[in-house]
Amino acid sequence: MRFLLDENVDARTATYLRAAGHDVTTAQDDPGMGSQDTEVLAAALNDRRVLVTNDTDFGELILRRGLPHSGVILFRLQTNAFAAKQAALELVLRDYSDRLSEFLVVMDGRVRVRRPRR
Repeated sequence: MRFLLDENVDARTATYLRAAGHDVTTAQDDPGMGSQDTEVLAAALNDRRVLVTNDTDFGELILRRGLPHSGVILFRLQTNAFAAKQAALELVLRDYSDRLSEFLVVMDGRVRVRRPRR
């Protein structure tokens, strides 16, 4: 699977995903440090990558404004501990691998699949 990690995602996530055999880039590399969310979203879409983020602004862009995407994993955990995020990501990759092209909100103990408003 191909992933683009937003600037706000722990760098250890890239190491974890690469060790699992995934193709990973970061927003710092493409589209570049300090890029607007719309640019990050466009870069992920253009490269057919699932965007991994902690930024709820992507919900506004995708779910309300209807911008296209190639999949989003949004973390909304009560903790910022890497171990918790790694465990949540393992759950997503195991149980939602067929839905990675959708907008997934990862919360403590559950994953919610969100669809844009029509």
